[in-house]
Amino acid sequence: MEQVEINRLEGIIEAILFTMGESVELGKIAAAIEHDEATTRRLIHQMQDKYRADDRGIHIIELEDSFQMCTKVEMYEYLIRVAKQPKKYVLTDVLLETLSIIAYKQPVTKLEIEKIRGVKSDHAVNKLVEYNLVCEVGRLEAPGKPIQFGTTEEFLRRFSIHSVDELPSMNPEQVESFKEEAEEEIQLRLNV
Repeated sequence: MEQVEINRLEGIIEAILFTMGESVELGKIAAAIEHDEATTRRLIHQMQDKYRADDRGIHIIELEDSFQMCTKVEMYEYLIRVAKQPKKYVLTDVLLETLSIIAYKQPVTKLEIEKIRGVKSDHAVNKLVEYNLVCEVGRLEAPGKPIQFGTTEEFLRRFSIHSVDELPSMNPEQVESFKEEAEEEIQLRLNV
C-alpha cells in the first residue's frame, strides 16, 4: 500500500474515532474504509505508534475488538484549566431580536416568534435555551401542544433587572415606526 493511501485511510479512521467520541468496533471501521480487519488493525496500531512518537495530546486505546480516541492522562490538568473558565457567549442581532420577542411576549411559541420575525427561529431559540436565557414554561392548549418559552432567572441576572416588569416600555410612536419598517421589509421581500 502506498504512503498516500495509508495517510488517507489513517485520516478516515481518525475522523471516525474523533467524531464518534466513543469506542467503535473494528469491523465497522474496516467496513467504512473498505479493508479487511487485519489491515485495519495494523493501520490503527501504526497510528497508535505515531501518536506516542509525536508526543501528541491524544491517543487511541483498544477495548476488546473496538478502538477509541482519548485524551492522554497527562493532559487532564490543561483540560481542567479550560473547563474552569467561564463560558463566554455572544448575543448576535438575531439572538437579541429573538430574546426581546420572548421577553416581551412570554409565554410565546416558536411559531409566534417566527410570525413576528418572518423567518425560522429554531436555531436562535435553541441557542438561547443553551445559554440559559430562555426555557420551556409550558405547553399551549392547541393541536400538537406547542412548547411555550419564557425568560429565566439568568436572563434577569444578565440584564440586571429584578422582573420582566422592569423591561423598558416603548412609546406608541416607536411601535408605529417598527410596524411601518416591518411592513416595508415585507413588501420588499414580496417584490423580489
